[in-house]
Amino acid sequence: MLLIMLKAKLHRATVTGADIDYEGSIAIDRDLLDASGILPHEQVDVLNINTGGRFTTYAIEAPRGSGAIAVNGAAARLVQTGDKVIIVSYCQVPAEEARNYHPTVVVLGEGNAIERLA
Repeated sequence: MLLIMLKAKLHRATVTGADIDYEGSIAIDRDLLDASGILPHEQVDVLNINTGGRFTTYAIEAPRGSGAIAVNGAAARLVQTGDKVIIVSYCQVPAEEARNYHPTVVVLGEGNAIERLA
């Protein structure tokens, strides 16, 4: 049996932009993708701390060092610049490995700088 487990989390990211005219996705600073292990085009859930809203989209790469967290397409209506969000991805893990499995959690601070890995 496979269990769906948290793979990666970017915790308390600040939305830096929202573009309804762009064709979908969430642009994430390449440094944050690398730190979390989230891959470009990987499905992610975005949890809006400010509103409680949740939506599913996919990650795309924003320029390294930009601090960008930009929601695009229809989902841009679900956030505002400055909102705090949690971005999560999941993976399937064999049940016998799940108890010892640990996700990557990246806690972000001001300007979406990495504060710590948890």
